[in-house]
Amino acid sequence: MSISIGQHFQLKTLLKFAFPSIIMMVFMSLYTIIDGMFVSRYVGSDALSSVNIVYPVISIFTAIGIMLATGGCAVIAKKLGEGNRKEARSDLTLFVVIGGVIGVVLSLLVLLFSTPIVKGLGANEALLGYCTSYLRILMYFAPVSVLQLLFLSFFVAASRPGLGLWLTVSGGIINIVLDYVLLGLLGLGIEGAAIATGLGQLIPAVAGLLFFAFPKKELHFSKFQLDGKVLLQACSNGSSEMVTHLSNAVVTFLFNILMMRLIGEAGVAAITIVLYGQFLFNSLYLGFSMGIAPILSFNLGSKNTKELRNVFRLSVLFVVISSLVVAVLSYLSAHQITGVFVPRSSETFALASTGFALFSLNYIVSGSNIFASSLFTALSDGKTSAIISFCRTFLCMIVSLLVLPYFFGVTGVWLAVPMAEFVTIVLSIFMVFKKNKTFHYL
Repeated sequence: MSISIGQHFQLKTLLKFAFPSIIMMVFMSLYTIIDGMFVSRYVGSDALSSVNIVYPVISIFTAIGIMLATGGCAVIAKKLGEGNRKEARSDLTLFVVIGGVIGVVLSLLVLLFSTPIVKGLGANEALLGYCTSYLRILMYFAPVSVLQLLFLSFFVAASRPGLGLWLTVSGGIINIVLDYVLLGLLGLGIEGAAIATGLGQLIPAVAGLLFFAFPKKELHFSKFQLDGKVLLQACSNGSSEMVTHLSNAVVTFLFNILMMRLIGEAGVAAITIVLYGQFLFNSLYLGFSMGIAPILSFNLGSKNTKELRNVFRLSVLFVVISSLVVAVLSYLSAHQITGVFVPRSSETFALASTGFALFSLNYIVSGSNIFASSLFTALSDGKTSAIISFCRTFLCMIVSLLVLPYFFGVTGVWLAVPMAEFVTIVLSIFMVFKKNKTFHYL
């Protein structure tokens, strides 16, 4: 039996509705992590470091896709709640076209300047070849990566979150199989990993184009106008998610520079492993927030304050309890997760396992910060959402990275993220209580 975004929710039905998005995001993080495992095992730790060196560039494309996906989804779901189906279809088409065009233009620019870009990101002579090869191949698939993010979010607005899940699983399985074939059997090295990633992203993108092409569905492609106001509204709504990923790009760059200066290539490999762990555990809350966002937007549009309050309270209950569980699991599994990537006798293992344990402190509150930011995006309050994201992923992170390593060395690097998350939770709680006067969700 399907679940409608307009129904009354209990915790069980809310989690059931959000479950496909949660699994989808967790699975996406898992096959990204498995990519890293194959690269580390079959090519080496220098290649793994190179993947992290070019991550800031990939984050730019992810930021654009997430901005249009989350912001656009809020616009579309709100209009569906208001009964404006024709406008919702037009907006859907507009967001997909704009996303594709931006992806093409940016990928061409990166291809033209790939070598100076990776040098500027901190690649030394040992890593330069790996970085440029990996980045150039990924750029051929960059427009596809933007489209897949759009469609995975728009499936939820179309009340088909399960479709996004199965497409993500299918793309992930193809990615993993190709990793084994291209790296393990054919020995194509880091280039093979990039090809496998790109082809895995192609599955949801093509399926999304086909799904929304059929006019018999409530939400489908239609004639559209280049409506700057609607586009600006979507970008504003999704600005917090864009800020998050762009900030991640800057923070990853600083992590790499600090570790390269303090330790060298082994330090960059260690921070890569720890950031993979963060990607995995935070994906739970990114998926949950993505899954329930259309419900919040729909109830805002239909002015159903009672159900909006109900969904908010159920969400807080889930996020707070599960955050404590995730923090404990992260701490206890530090050695096991690190050992999957590198031998236990290596310098990288000792660095990463220590960092993983310290890093686990941030999961106590990071889920709440992610949910708070996503909440305001869904309620079309992009400004508040962006403030939380900016403080969490950029301002507090930059200050922590500049101050803590100065006093505590490598330990300060590991503690930078927990410090930023704990400072941000104060802001998140303040904003939730302040904005209740407008949205009445408490």
